[in-house]
Amino acid sequence: MQDFSTAFSLAFSLIFNADADLIEIIGLSLSVSFSAVFFSVAVGFPLGAVTAVVRFPGRQVLAVTLNALMGLPPVVVGLLVYLVISRAGPLGWMNLLYSPTAMIIAQSILITPIIAALTRQIIEDLHKEYDEQLRSFCLPESRIVMTLIWDARYSLITVVLAGFGRAIAEVGAVIVVGGNIDHLTRVMTTAIALETSKGDLSLALALGIILLILALSINAAAYILRNSAHRSAHT
Repeated sequence: MQDFSTAFSLAFSLIFNADADLIEIIGLSLSVSFSAVFFSVAVGFPLGAVTAVVRFPGRQVLAVTLNALMGLPPVVVGLLVYLVISRAGPLGWMNLLYSPTAMIIAQSILITPIIAALTRQIIEDLHKEYDEQLRSFCLPESRIVMTLIWDARYSLITVVLAGFGRAIAEVGAVIVVGGNIDHLTRVMTTAIALETSKGDLSLALALGIILLILALSINAAAYILRNSAHRSAHT
């Protein structure tokens, strides 16, 4: 076990010298999380907006379900994805298990309800504010949905950042379906868990510092965007 002063010194050395293994792990983490957020936004934005605007049977049930799914246990999601894509599962023939693709699928399932539920709330509040004005234009519901999404774009960017923050910090689901394989599926969170259990704190601390910087950057960006949206709404 390394002492803390040595571990911190080595951690900063790894960061400042752009250690190859460190960069590889960070790159894979960002690639997986960005991909998961992209697919989640593609599904979550329209799903949340339609649920907020369109009246259809089961609408309230869907809204409640999306809110409930925001608290999905990551390891359960990982287990379900594992059962589907393992060799004995229905998608076993695709050989997705223990691959970055499997990790993207698991992260997408986790964060899509978050993005959809937050989008629904934002669009619903905006729809109430502009309901009479939009109805006076006799716009079709599809046009109303697109108009509200555009008008709420700054707030929705904070939703994207929230989804990304959730994805980049995920460990339970990705370790189940990814396997934490060196140079293939090892991301920041799983590497931190592994290196800490081995007592090799330098790499774990370096990755932890990077994760902390990312978390602070995401929160700062969300704060700035919220303020920009607030100023735009009052000008």
